[in-house]
Amino acid sequence: MKLLNIKLLFASLLLFNVSLFGEEKAKKRSFWIPKNVTLQHAGSIGYFSAGFGYNLNKSGKSTLDFMYGNVPESKGGDLNIFTTKFAWRPFNIPIKDWAIIHPINPGIFISYHRGKNFDSKWDDVNYPKGYYWWSTAIRPHISFTTEVKIDAKKILKNTKIKHISFYNEINTNELYFISYIQNNRTLSLTQVFKLGLGAKVYF
Repeated sequence: MKLLNIKLLFASLLLFNVSLFGEEKAKKRSFWIPKNVTLQHAGSIGYFSAGFGYNLNKSGKSTLDFMYGNVPESKGGDLNIFTTKFAWRPFNIPIKDWAIIHPINPGIFISYHRGKNFDSKWDDVNYPKGYYWWSTAIRPHISFTTEVKIDAKKILKNTKIKHISFYNEINTNELYFISYIQNNRTLSLTQVFKLGLGAKVYF
């Protein structure tokens, strides 16, 4: 009888550990599942770009997105651009019960241009060391976004989509900004800041 009880106890503990392992494994899997997908037109990261993103906190105020963009040859390419974007949504303005507006979302992002004509630094053989201080491949940016987020469950029935949003983004990079500071009489703000339009689907 004691042996049977020990076996039952051992089996219970084993099942309990397996269930915990399964839950932990599911949590680890869910961590890697993107919380949103994005499609964007223009905005310094491609004529069209697409990607996915994650929430960095439970409220979703901070997000990290990974995107790939392309500029076709007909538009000045062929360019392939990989981008990592961070955005912060400090506050929102409710619109009844079906949508909210994030009026000013500050952010930063880094874009990487891939190709034989781009490099992380200038060739010191053909140019004096330090003559060109910027990278041809890597561009750090600052950005400001306005986003309208719609509650998808108020519009669509039986959907796993939580929100659908539309946004516009203005951004500039370190090269444009310094060029403007040094040549503000000849450069205008419209030449320094770029505009992008996009849509996000949140899951």
